[in-house]
Amino acid sequence: MSRWVFGAASVRGVSHVRRDTRIQDAKRCFETRKSTGTTVFCAVVSDGAGSASHGGEGASLVCRTMAENLREYFASAELALPTQNRVWDWVDEARDRIAMAATRRMLTPRDFAATMVLAVTNGSETFTAHIGDGAIVGRHVQNQEWQLLSASENGEYASTTYFLTDPGEPKLRTSTVKESIDALFLFSDGIENQVLDAVSGQPYVNFFTPMARPFINSDLVGRNHQLSERLAAYLDSDKFAEHTDDDKTLIIAVRK
Repeated sequence: MSRWVFGAASVRGVSHVRRDTRIQDAKRCFETRKSTGTTVFCAVVSDGAGSASHGGEGASLVCRTMAENLREYFASAELALPTQNRVWDWVDEARDRIAMAATRRMLTPRDFAATMVLAVTNGSETFTAHIGDGAIVGRHVQNQEWQLLSASENGEYASTTYFLTDPGEPKLRTSTVKESIDALFLFSDGIENQVLDAVSGQPYVNFFTPMARPFINSDLVGRNHQLSERLAAYLDSDKFAEHTDDDKTLIIAVRK
């Protein structure tokens, strides 16, 4: 039986709507179950660089590669969460796929520049892997407080960040939180400034608690398509459009 209820949405930013260009965010999320009964929730968000001609395709390749490897990893006898070394292998694979796609189009990997925000949790512990901006927020079971599990990382200059496709070794950051969580949020930088305090980086309780409530109250488990549709409508509302013209992606998961 599923132990998580989750939903996800991505909407185009106003700037892309005006230019009639594709969304540059991508996402994947799913639950996998082991023969022992242990359930694991996996999620990944990627944001294609606005300056990259094929950033959206790069983001899609990042999410597809990570999701395929996570499914394969948990389909084996593996019970533990992924390690940093294992994720490095997956990052290398994603970079290879992007390089091949770029070569076929006579482009460079920089034309497919994209970030990566990844989280894997069994509820008892949570593993995160992160390149660039976007963020991950979780709620601790014991004190019901929201915590920033992985923060956005900006580049050397204002309004810049790091990408999986950067030359040399990507700036991959990983961590493992060995505390039980019962709610998890992943999101791209399109909503970051509206849900995290700009100075402290702390999550706004008045955003996360109400957004988690419909998932907590859901009678369904697994992927909730109705809540995903409501989430998309909310992200596409004037409330968000007036603060950013960027694409917006949000994944929400609650452990039942």
